[in-house]
Amino acid sequence: MTTLDNEQLIELYRTMALARAIDERLWQMNRQGLTHFAVPCAGHEGVGAAYAFAMKRGHDFMAPHYRDVSALLAIGQGAVDIMLHALAKRDDPAGAGRQMYAHWGDRKRNIVTLSSPQPNHILHGVGIALASQLRGEDAVTVIGFGDGSSSKGDFHEGLNFAGIHKLPCVFICENNGFSISVPQSKQMAIQDIAIRAQGYGFEGIVVDGCDPVQVYEVSHAAIEKARSGGGPTLIEAKVERLLPHTSNDDDTRYRSREELERIKKQRDPVPIFRGRLLADGVLSGELIERINADIAAEVDEAQRFATAAPAPRPEDSMKHVYA
Repeated sequence: MTTLDNEQLIELYRTMALARAIDERLWQMNRQGLTHFAVPCAGHEGVGAAYAFAMKRGHDFMAPHYRDVSALLAIGQGAVDIMLHALAKRDDPAGAGRQMYAHWGDRKRNIVTLSSPQPNHILHGVGIALASQLRGEDAVTVIGFGDGSSSKGDFHEGLNFAGIHKLPCVFICENNGFSISVPQSKQMAIQDIAIRAQGYGFEGIVVDGCDPVQVYEVSHAAIEKARSGGGPTLIEAKVERLLPHTSNDDDTRYRSREELERIKKQRDPVPIFRGRLLADGVLSGELIERINADIAAEVDEAQRFATAAPAPRPEDSMKHVYA
């Protein structure tokens, strides 16, 4: 059961499918030498799209995981924004062409800037939630990160502070079982990261990250709880990473091809959700073809536009630099 209507379910699917199409195109462009870096989101699309659907656009704040292309799309960015960022162009909303790819940020859409060290943005998100509380605003900050981040001090400090002050934030751990090449069993002695919330005085919930409807319902409840003064929640979404960590990673050194092929067949959220909507009569073959055609055209146009877009100007190199 879900509170989403058919139109919302179709839009949720389209967002996930668009994220996958952008991801595949950027991976190709990286292999062609057209971009400097790629961070695949394949396998994570159901989490980002779902939690962002539960947020209030232009009101709530997002400190996303670096694999959250679908969340960016759901909160209002388009394929052009992602492409401008990947190609380091002047109009890149994340940093005017001066950020590495997947270092998201968009002031206009309340997306908090990421940095390479993980998970610094947990503390930044907690700080924004504190500011909202002090100002008497009902904005909620949603903070996404990976399982590896949960092994670092920023995670524990952020959750502890949020729990003490009952801050209006939601922590979403996208657990794909690997911190780059290190499996979860080598990171921690627990199976569920969500249980750590108990140590900080609030609820932790485990969800299937390959089921966007389940992620949406849990995220929506947690966000509204935070908005009404009920404090934070830690959501752990169990997902699969279907490609290497980044374009600089060789995952054949630590994952067998047989295991990965099995996971792709059983745990890929895009075809699983598509099949579910087909079975429920929400999607039809004709509608899927139309969505696919629209997405292909959008990605092609985004690449064309971003490729032709102006590069950053040398005279702007020190603009917005603190010191």
